Amino acid sequence: MPVPVAAMTERTLLVINPNTNSGVTGRVRVSVEACAAPGTQVVVVNPERGPVAIETPEHRAMAVPNVLDLIARAPDHDGYVLACFDDIAIAEARALVPVPVISMAEAGIRAAAAAHDRFDVVTTVEAAVPTIAALVASYGMANRCTVRATGIGVSETAEAGPKAEAALARTISASRAAGAGAIVLGSGAYAGRRPALSRAFGLPFIDGLEAAIAYCEARTGALWQA
Repeated sequence: MPVPVAAMTERTLLVINPNTNSGVTGRVRVSVEACAAPGTQVVVVNPERGPVAIETPEHRAMAVPNVLDLIARAPDHDGYVLACFDDIAIAEARALVPVPVISMAEAGIRAAAAAHDRFDVVTTVEAAVPTIAALVASYGMANRCTVRATGIGVSETAEAGPKAEAALARTISASRAAGAGAIVLGSGAYAGRRPALSRAFGLPFIDGLEAAIAYCEARTGALWQA
């Protein structure tokens, strides 16, 4: 029997920043609280230990058990979002909980592909490019998407200082010149910046966090109404 909307309890989503950078976690929290629909409570956390940024395969390996531990200690949420442009521990997490689990990478790339023929992912350091390119290929988008890096680390990107902003502008200009119809923001360090960047550069920008929250809300809404 369908449950009346008024009778539905609030859905809760656990959003995990897999690095220990509290500045990035703060950006993520502001962003997801702003985009969550009425009736959605978001809980944003990061591990107590681990890398301060996920920029190399070694960082990724260090982060996996920390992400799984956070999920195992909070198994009753209605959905889980990984606030990192990588599918860190996604397969393992989906085996732990019977609810939607998605990364901002998958959500952002799929949202871009649904609306644009050609798009780019703009990320932080060059070391992240091969991993993201592999993700793009795994989603079947390799011929539609180019991954570009600003060359600025996650922490410095989150601070949005002059050097980081200049590098971001150069990278976006390169994407535009190459024919990208949209830009996917390829790091949690860019959380919350989509509207301002879209206005500044006159291009559609896609925030994978917003897309991931919308995905979980749609999936949990469908489950409630079944």
